[in-house]
Amino acid sequence: MTRLRDLVRREPNRGLEFPRWLERLISVGIVAADPQLVRRQRCVNVAAFALAANSLSHLVILSFYNFGGLIIVNIYNATFAVAALMVPRLHRVGDNAAAIALIVLAVTGNLFVVWALGTSSALHVYFTLGGAILFAFGVQNWKLFLVFFALTAGALVLSLNAAPVHGLVLPEDTRLRELLSSHAMINTVTINAAVIFYALMALRRAEIELENQYERSEALLTTVMPSSIAERLKSGSEQRIADGIETLSVLFADLVDFTGAAHDLPPDAVVAFLDGLVRTFDALAETQGVEKIKTIGDSYMAAAGFDGRAAAGAVAIGRFALAMLAAIDRQPPLGGRRLKLRIGIHCGPATAGVIGDTRFSYDVWGDAVNVASRMESQGVPGRIQVSEVYRELTKEAFVFEARGTTELKGIGATRTFFLTELRA
Repeated sequence: MTRLRDLVRREPNRGLEFPRWLERLISVGIVAADPQLVRRQRCVNVAAFALAANSLSHLVILSFYNFGGLIIVNIYNATFAVAALMVPRLHRVGDNAAAIALIVLAVTGNLFVVWALGTSSALHVYFTLGGAILFAFGVQNWKLFLVFFALTAGALVLSLNAAPVHGLVLPEDTRLRELLSSHAMINTVTINAAVIFYALMALRRAEIELENQYERSEALLTTVMPSSIAERLKSGSEQRIADGIETLSVLFADLVDFTGAAHDLPPDAVVAFLDGLVRTFDALAETQGVEKIKTIGDSYMAAAGFDGRAAAGAVAIGRFALAMLAAIDRQPPLGGRRLKLRIGIHCGPATAGVIGDTRFSYDVWGDAVNVASRMESQGVPGRIQVSEVYRELTKEAFVFEARGTTELKGIGATRTFFLTELRA
């Protein structure tokens, strides 16, 4: 089972990451705190930089091809590249301001070059990038997406039906059209790939973050309550989780003279000792099939038999108690003192359930709890005191030593026993 402590401390899986300089670049101008909005605005930035790079590539090629004859188109490409690079500044204006500005810029600009160089240049293929607008607006803004997708589709239809075939600039130069057509096709594929790759990478990051959060929530639930109860709680099918258990075995263990040993010690030393001890007990509880209920100060409460198997649960809690005594003997001294455990066990009827709202918890109440608590508080350091009922249920599994009659607060004179060892 994954430990909550390990999940909190380990470095979270972030998936594929760009270099920091590239991460900063694609986040230029973004001031939003909403993760979903940030992802959309980063997609807008990626698209803006891709379109700027596209215009600059056209500028370079056309400058080498015929700078003077294509001066108008070259001026357009340079202007478009600068304008596209300025688009990220508009994120401060509104959530979708930069996206809208980029789309309007791209549509009007491409209409200009289609008319200038004609449909034979295949520059109208850039209108097919309209589907990528969805990454900029997100599904939640589907109406806005449809408006601008329709604008892009309309511009494509207009170009195909109204733009001159050979354009208005150097209409007789067929070689130029062939060059532009090849370049436009390659750039369209590249821009599509860049935008889709980043959008899918951002989606994968979000999925990984959700997986990390889910793993933490699962570990948290199974830390504060048994896994079976956690599953019932998550299902939402029960308004209140409350179970009556006919025979539940309950254990209380307390560190004798802990307060005196810890009195003059620094907090780090006290917490380190308790942390190490409780973690050891938690591991033993898991090994023995016992459910930890809670710790209160230096007291540890556990129970077994929630599944209705009273005898098996009682034996499990007894094995756990013996393992606890062995474990405390292996612990280092606290403040120069070797501490001992006082353990009490009883089995009987109990009620278990989830209580609370902002900080809910799983707890147990009833005769089994009350008597087990008295067994511990009236017990002997270094020993496991149990009730006669518990002894009768587990006498085939353990060896017991009669203590005699013990006066238990609120209960009266009661025969008790010490659980000493497993029966051979």
